[in-house]
Amino acid sequence: MNIPNALTLFRFLLVGVFPYLYFHQGLAYNKVWAFAVFLLAGATDVLDGFIARRCNLITKWGKLMDPLADKLMMISVLVCLFLDKVIPLWAALIIALKESLMIFGAAFLYRNRRVVVQANFYGKLATFLFYVAITSLIFELPYANYILSIAILSTILALLKYASLNFKREKKD
Repeated sequence: MNIPNALTLFRFLLVGVFPYLYFHQGLAYNKVWAFAVFLLAGATDVLDGFIARRCNLITKWGKLMDPLADKLMMISVLVCLFLDKVIPLWAALIIALKESLMIFGAAFLYRNRRVVVQANFYGKLATFLFYVAITSLIFELPYANYILSIAILSTILALLKYASLNFKREKKD
C-alpha cells in the first residue's frame, strides 16, 4: 500500500459519504458539505495521480481502481441530483451509462488482453466539465443546465474517443 493507493481507497469511502451528507436533513448546509466532499474527491484524484507519477509509485491496482473510484463518485452524485430533481432522468442515464460502459469496457480489456485503459485529454476534459456542471447545479448558478448539456456532450465524445482508440488497438493486436 502506498500513498496514491491509500488516497484512492479514501475516495471509495467518499462515494458513500456524499449521498449521506447531501440528503442529511439535520445538517445545516448539507449540500455545501456534500459539495465539499465532492471537491475533496476531485482533489485527492489529482493528488494521487501527481504523487504516483512524481514518486514512481504507479501500480496496476492504482491504474484500475483510480478511475473506478472516480466513476462511482460521478454515478453517486448523479443519482443524488436526480433523486433531488435537480437533473432530469435522461441526463443521469446518459452519464451513468457512459461511466458503466467505461467500467465494464476497462474490465473486459484488462481481463482479456491485460490492457489498462489510460485517461486521455477527452476524458479529463469531460470530467472537468462534469465538475463545473455539478458546481453550477448544486449552487443553482445561471446557465447550469447549459453547462450540464455541454458536459453530457463532452462525456459522449470522450466515450466515442475511448472506443475508437481501443478499436484501433484491437485491430493492431
